[in-house]
Amino acid sequence: MRHPVRLLIAAGVTAGTLIAAAPAQAAGQVVLSKGHVDVIGVAYEDGELELAVHDGSSGEEVEYAPEDVQLHALPAAKTTVPADPAHAFLGKAGSPVWVLPETQNPDLLWAGFGAEELESGVLENDTVDATFLSLQGPGKLAVYTDDVFGSPETVLVNSGDGLPDTVTLHAGDHTHANWAFTKAGTYKIRVKLCGHLASNGKSVQSRTATYTVKVLN
Repeated sequence: MRHPVRLLIAAGVTAGTLIAAAPAQAAGQVVLSKGHVDVIGVAYEDGELELAVHDGSSGEEVEYAPEDVQLHALPAAKTTVPADPAHAFLGKAGSPVWVLPETQNPDLLWAGFGAEELESGVLENDTVDATFLSLQGPGKLAVYTDDVFGSPETVLVNSGDGLPDTVTLHAGDHTHANWAFTKAGTYKIRVKLCGHLASNGKSVQSRTATYTVKVLN
């Protein structure tokens, strides 16, 4: 399933808003648990699409390979699924769910999509597809945006109804969404980028990257 995204970053907030200490380490991975992080950071270099984690939590952007990072959903992200049927894709009303929110909360990870490094005119329609290929973990993953009233507007990724799911990103855009996990534990998410060159229609893609998310109870 393909989901285009054009949600711009919240007005008045920049990647340099938060000043944080140096990231912690866990099992050889950098741990990111608070502040602004573009989980799906996109670039095109040397004839290939590239996936990276863009960490802006310290005020200066640092780029990591996805496998070198462990993203944490802290206990403060834990809430319950609302009774509103619009949230049914998250599970049964009242059941626990950990949500990294679309809007910035300084006590949690602010997880985004960053395509600012993609120049206009390089790819057909100035778009690239980020495909969530598979999920390994104790629960389900949903990535979705809210409307102005706080109700789910677009479900971008939902492992509950099967993967792969594809999110279409536009060159130059910077987007955010809610990232929800239904159980505590460690998740492995495999993601790949695909697109076509504007000059000749040739298919270009990235390697398949594996992201690690640890959800803490």
